[in-house]
Amino acid sequence: MEGKASESGIAAMADHYKNFDPATYLNNFLVPEVSRLDKEDSHLSWILSRLHRAFSEGDMKGDLLVDIGSGPSLHQVMSACEVFNKVVLTDFLEVNRNELKLWLQNGSSKIDWTPFLKKICELEGRSPSEWTEKAARLRQVVTDVLPVDVHRPQPLALDALHPSGANCILSTFCLECVSPDLDAFNKALGHIGGLLRPGGHLVIIGCLEESYYYGGPGVKIPVVPVDDAQLCKSLKENGFTLIRLEIFQDPDTNKASDEKGIFAVKARKS
Repeated sequence: MEGKASESGIAAMADHYKNFDPATYLNNFLVPEVSRLDKEDSHLSWILSRLHRAFSEGDMKGDLLVDIGSGPSLHQVMSACEVFNKVVLTDFLEVNRNELKLWLQNGSSKIDWTPFLKKICELEGRSPSEWTEKAARLRQVVTDVLPVDVHRPQPLALDALHPSGANCILSTFCLECVSPDLDAFNKALGHIGGLLRPGGHLVIIGCLEESYYYGGPGVKIPVVPVDDAQLCKSLKENGFTLIRLEIFQDPDTNKASDEKGIFAVKARKS
């Protein structure tokens, strides 16, 4: 019965995403933050600086990084694209995959990624005017945009990756937002960990103690609340050694969600 209840909860989560709208999501969570990219107390500045730090420390590099649950967003891989030869983006929803492909194919996106590219250039010690080179690098390195289902033991198609696995798995605001309960969250973490080669790295960023967010006009999507203790427990149970856990308490209240803060994790597969 427990297995059927879990399957029912996962199916219910998928139903919540049927009316997900990429434009609404971007306008709720990223567009308002662009004007605050120069402020250290903005949640987006904090996220970008943590990602830059994670990928500039020299311990993570190699052939392949897989971004799990990319959504309609690209900012999360702008630092990683400098240290990996290939980046694969993934998402459960076709509308999000199509949005990513639009920008990658030089089409019109629902958001201007230029301010994000300029901010990453600054973090890397480069002139913001070099954002065009950063954009070109990102388009060159992203080799595919694939469907993913983190609730399956094999989240990607069997032939999607080399059998040896990825050097790094990145995931931002995904697992807690697609899991009906903590058990499903814990299993999903194990599933994406299975895509890593031994000794590979995991970088995840997500919301603390969030119970909902708006992913479309009137589309209130439930989120499983996760705290730092549960996060550390899940990492340990799934064979990860924690390298660093940081928490940011956002002073602003975003009415599009009820998150209490943001976590950033860097870990290594044992």
